[in-house]
Amino acid sequence: MGNGELAEKRISPLKNFAAGGVGGACLLFAGHPLDTIKGVLGLYKGMGAPLAGVAPMMAISFFGFGLGKQLQQSDPRKPLTYAQVYLAGCLAGVFTTVIVAPGERVKCLLQVQASGGQLRYAGPLDCAVSLYRQQGIRSVYKGTVLTLLRDVPSNGLYFLTYEYLKNLLTAEGESVSQLSTPRILLAGGVAGILNWVIALPPDVLKSNFQTAADGRYRGLVDVLRELLKEEGPRALYKGFNAVFLRAFPANAACFLGFEFALKGLNWLAPSW
Repeated sequence: MGNGELAEKRISPLKNFAAGGVGGACLLFAGHPLDTIKGVLGLYKGMGAPLAGVAPMMAISFFGFGLGKQLQQSDPRKPLTYAQVYLAGCLAGVFTTVIVAPGERVKCLLQVQASGGQLRYAGPLDCAVSLYRQQGIRSVYKGTVLTLLRDVPSNGLYFLTYEYLKNLLTAEGESVSQLSTPRILLAGGVAGILNWVIALPPDVLKSNFQTAADGRYRGLVDVLRELLKEEGPRALYKGFNAVFLRAFPANAACFLGFEFALKGLNWLAPSW
């Protein structure tokens, strides 16, 4: 397929939403054991709460991507350019930030609490309510700009990489929809890794900002300056090994689940 163009059948954003939820569940099934390697029987212990968050988050992400493609494709017969695919992926990042930003603010505070030994919050809900009571919705959404800086460009690259590799791996004369399972896994896994190459530095900055005492940092530049001064450039890729070990299998499974669910939905409801 030449000139960076993507010819494909238009898919309803709602189908993307449903298939994205399946993809999110697959992502968690593949990635969760790597987060909790404590014996075979304990691999999926405590998966209920993450599943309740990851599945809808990925559903919204794929919905945003589908909507972004639809908004830019007035004529379904005219293929999208790779630049348009990237912008559609960026929209997915905007959509997920609405859910992700407060959830990660709470998660970061609870992680710091656990490592510090002081039980300030009884759990996620207590933490969120306490933040809201203290300083309102702005406190709950502290770090949203940093979350956008992390998720918008990284989601753009995430979906762009997947779509580009799918086309690259499709043999001449064949349809992208006929791509084999190993090739879908390869495209999805590589997309997951490149996503985190872009996302990890702003993720580190966001975590530092969200867990800092009120007033410690004036903004993003201040967080970056302090981190580089205290720990050096390598601090921007803190947790690199753990993240990248998980990124390939988890995202390979995510896209495979998405593609299979989408095929099922197209078969069950072709006109939807």
